Amino acid sequence: MISDVLSAADTKMAKAGEVMGKDLAGIRTGRASPALVEHIRVDYYGTPTPLNQLAGISAPDAKMIIIQPWDKQVLQAIDKAIRKSDLGLNPSSDGNVIRLMIPSLTEERRKDLVKVVRKRVEEGRVAVRNIRREALEKLREMQKEKEISEDDEKRALTQLQALTDKFIESVNKLGENKEQEVLET
Repeated sequence: MISDVLSAADTKMAKAGEVMGKDLAGIRTGRASPALVEHIRVDYYGTPTPLNQLAGISAPDAKMIIIQPWDKQVLQAIDKAIRKSDLGLNPSSDGNVIRLMIPSLTEERRKDLVKVVRKRVEEGRVAVRNIRREALEKLREMQKEKEISEDDEKRALTQLQALTDKFIESVNKLGENKEQEVLET
């Protein structure tokens, strides 16, 4: 029973870290990355659809992203969605593909992005702590219901805290790496 609670917490914490990693990948650095635009929602025949489901996205070099839609009819909708996004990019289209030039970041913009990264990392830590709190409540309830002993509960709480510390450290490391990436010139 204790192992089920700890295993579930481990899985949820890993998922929270994975989601945060994907979230951080979408934050713009000076380099082109398909992750920068793949989450953009495009109005595809009335349905908001992620861009990566409508087109092939590639980054042939460090300053350009190429978006090649599978359906040429959606080219204008993709262009419009990119312009409406908060990325601050101007797409150029030749009728077949959309090219996005990634400009170099200014120092002020880098500092703003670092603040965004720190906010997202804090959200990741909060998510991990919330998962710990849920597991903690389950363990305490199990002890109240006499399903486990006090000693078992104390051991489980220690294991839960070690698990939490591991994932908080992982989230912090992801954030530090992204900050360094943003600050690189």
